[in-house]
Amino acid sequence: MERFDCVVIGAGPGGRAVAPVLAGAGWRVAVVEAELVGGECPYWACIPSKTLLRPGDLRSEARRAPGVGEPSLDWDAVRDYRDYMVSGLDDASKAQALEARGVVLVRGEARVAEPGLVVVGERELRCREIVIASGSRAVVPELHGLQRGRVWTSREVTTLREVPGSAIVVGAGPVGIECAQYLAELGSTVTLMGRSPRLLRREDPEVSEHVFDLLRAHGVEVRTRAAVAAVTHDDAGAQVRTDDGGLHHSERLVVATGRAPRVEGLEGAGVTLDERGAIAVDERCRAAEGIWAVGDVTGVAPFTHVASYQGRVAVANLLGGDARADYRAIPRVVFGSPEVAAVGLTAARAEEAGIATESAHLPLRDADRAEIYGTDLAGGVGLRVDRDRGVVVGAWAVGPHAGEWIHTAALAVKAELPVAVLRDFVPQFPTFDELWSQAARAL
Repeated sequence: MERFDCVVIGAGPGGRAVAPVLAGAGWRVAVVEAELVGGECPYWACIPSKTLLRPGDLRSEARRAPGVGEPSLDWDAVRDYRDYMVSGLDDASKAQALEARGVVLVRGEARVAEPGLVVVGERELRCREIVIASGSRAVVPELHGLQRGRVWTSREVTTLREVPGSAIVVGAGPVGIECAQYLAELGSTVTLMGRSPRLLRREDPEVSEHVFDLLRAHGVEVRTRAAVAAVTHDDAGAQVRTDDGGLHHSERLVVATGRAPRVEGLEGAGVTLDERGAIAVDERCRAAEGIWAVGDVTGVAPFTHVASYQGRVAVANLLGGDARADYRAIPRVVFGSPEVAAVGLTAARAEEAGIATESAHLPLRDADRAEIYGTDLAGGVGLRVDRDRGVVVGAWAVGPHAGEWIHTAALAVKAELPVAVLRDFVPQFPTFDELWSQAARAL
């Protein structure tokens, strides 16, 4: 039996935010990883998907810019650069960096036999504290005729070797939208199907409308209210039958219908799972006595930046502090072309919370920066203010690099900034960031 102060299950962004810091504080720390050190993001999610989106995004900008010819796209070069960005699915450098900071790396599947005991194969790791950062996995729905080995999830679609001639993407969330767009820009004929009446249903309706338009502009056929009833596989690909009787055929079927927390092997931890199967944590990221959880496995928000943030909160408390997580101002970005970003409360969430709000919406063309990018640049912003307190509680933006300038609004939400301050704020001209002050003045 090996003894540690802390065993961290999972070497993704959450686990890597915890283990080296504790080791640096003098703790003896082990990290258990069943796959690649780094987790989902650098190999199968954020990094490869954004790398594959970038060439199409650049070509879209070139189409709008006067006097610029549309650049060609070399798939072999794109694929090679994607492979470089994901380190060829080799985690050696990340593993070495972790071990160089004093962390013991244990390869294999972790099982929590009881609080304070993690078993990995034949190894028993006894510890005072356990931090669960096991992440999540792609969900493949149970559909009549669907064969898991013949469909792509987020992993297969970000590591593709050849671009399919056609693809059906099932799922109208961020993952489905992003992969539908880059597949279309890479030359595939793409149909995006979602069972909801609109895309990105957790965001404001105005955002959904913008996303619908941007996908259409990239040549994606968008079908909402299209629930898949059955799938038939053949030598040419897959045939999808929707519940309205429609038949659709494509070379590839991509399933982007969400993710589920990885909680297998954690039965002995004594944690509580919520209705989604995620580990319930308090505001300090504590799941039970001597058990902490961070990242996707908590079900709070499936973002790399949230996993890292929760890791910092957990570490602060493990080291004797009193840190509490605040999720009010977590940015949410879909890296399309243009980008779609949001933060804080939507109108529906504000109503559920009993908060009376007023909102201002402006088209992107109200910023002079938009005309610099070319005519008819689509997009806009929305700003939401608590009517009683006069503070910013939510915002959204659709436009070039919106994932960057959403942070002005995110900081306003975090700081509960009075809208009067935003009205008086003087941003640089000409920038898209000017739209926040304009929206505040429009209220």
